[in-house]
Amino acid sequence: MKVLIVNKFLYPNGGSETYIFEIGKQLEKLGHEVQFFGMEHKGRIVGNRSEAYTSDMDFHTGKMGKLLYPFKIIYSKEAKKQIRKVLDQMQPDVVHLNNINFQITPSIIDEIISYRKKTGRNVKIVSTAHDYQWICPNHMMRIPQTDHNCDKCIGGRYINCTKNKCIHGSTLKSMFGAIEARLYRMKKTYSRVDTIICPSVFLCDQFKKDEILNRCNLVAKHNFFLKGDDFDKIMNLPKKDYVLYFGRYAKEKGIMTLINAAKALPEIPFVFAGSGPLESELKDVENIENRGFLNGEELHKLIREARFAIYPSEWYENCPFAVMEAISYGTPVIGARIGGIPELIGENRTGLEFVSGDVNALTETIHRLWNDTDKLNAMEENCKKAGFDTVESYTDWLIDEVYR
Repeated sequence: MKVLIVNKFLYPNGGSETYIFEIGKQLEKLGHEVQFFGMEHKGRIVGNRSEAYTSDMDFHTGKMGKLLYPFKIIYSKEAKKQIRKVLDQMQPDVVHLNNINFQITPSIIDEIISYRKKTGRNVKIVSTAHDYQWICPNHMMRIPQTDHNCDKCIGGRYINCTKNKCIHGSTLKSMFGAIEARLYRMKKTYSRVDTIICPSVFLCDQFKKDEILNRCNLVAKHNFFLKGDDFDKIMNLPKKDYVLYFGRYAKEKGIMTLINAAKALPEIPFVFAGSGPLESELKDVENIENRGFLNGEELHKLIREARFAIYPSEWYENCPFAVMEAISYGTPVIGARIGGIPELIGENRTGLEFVSGDVNALTETIHRLWNDTDKLNAMEENCKKAGFDTVESYTDWLIDEVYR
C-alpha cells in the first residue's frame, strides 16, 4: 500500500507531528510505502521523492508579504501544484490529511479529487481532526479575548470569529479565517473526505452538530500512547509524596484554579513541571515546587513517582496526551469534566473527575484522594492495566478499518 501523509509542519512541532511521524515509521516497518507532503522548512525531517513542498510561511513573525497573506491562507494554488507532482510520481492508494489549514489550505482536497477523476485511481482520502478547525476558524472553540468557551461558529456562523477577534486578536486575520471557513463550507469540500478520524467522542459529537460534517463518515478513536525507551525501568519506581501538574502554565489549562486549590491545601506538596505565561503566579506559593520545563526520562520519572496527577483544563481538550501518559505510568489522574478528558479517565478506577473551573470541587477532590491510601493503591494497579492503543495496534486499525 502507498500512503501519502499530509501535514503543514514536517518537523517536530507538536502532537500532530508526533502522530504522523510514528504512524509513518510503523507503516514502513510493515512494508508499506510512505511519503510526506507539507511546508518546506529548515527543520524538515521527512519528505517526498518529488521534493515538492509549499513555501515556508510564518504568520507570527511577519515573514509573509501582507498583500499575499489572504490569498495564501484561503486557497493555495501553490499547494495544489506541488501536491499534484507528488500524486503523479507516487500514485498513492491513500492520502492521509492532518493539519492542513492556512499554510497548505483545504484546496489540496480539490486537487486530490481532480487527480482521482483524471486517472481513475480510487485514492482514498482520510483525515485526522487533531482540533476543531473544521467547525471553528480558530480551532479551539474558545474566545481568546474573554477566555470563554464557545460553539457559536458551528453550522456556518463564522461572523462570530471576526466579531470576537478569535485569531491572534486581529480583526483582519479573524476575517480571513472566517472567509476560509465560509468558502470551504460553500464548496462542501470537507464532505469529500472519505473518513474523518476524531480523537475523542466529544469532538465527534461537535462535528455531528454541523449538517455537512454530520453526513460524513465520522469515526471516534483515541490516539495511541507512545512508550519511551525508559518505560519498563521507570515502572518499577516507588511512589513519593507529591501531587503533580505537568503542562503549559496558561489560563485555559486551568492553572489558576489549581494554584488556588493548592493554596487551600498547605499540608499537601505540589510539583509543577512546565512553562507558560502564568509561571510568575507560582513564585509565592510555599507548597508548590516549580521544576520548569522537563521532557524525556526526567519527566517520566516525575510522572511515575507522583501519588497522582492533576489535569484541570478549562477549554474543550480533545484527547490530551498528558492524561494517557500519566495513567500509563501508573499514576491516577484528577481531571476536569470537560471536552475529551472524561473519556480517558475511568471514574473511581484510574482517577476522579471534578467540575471544570470549580476551585472548591477541585480542592475537595484532591484532599479526599490524598487521604485515601487504599483507593490510590487500587487506582495505581488499574492504571497499569488501562490499555491505551500502542502505535502498532493503532496503525493496524488504520490499515484494516480505514485505509482499505
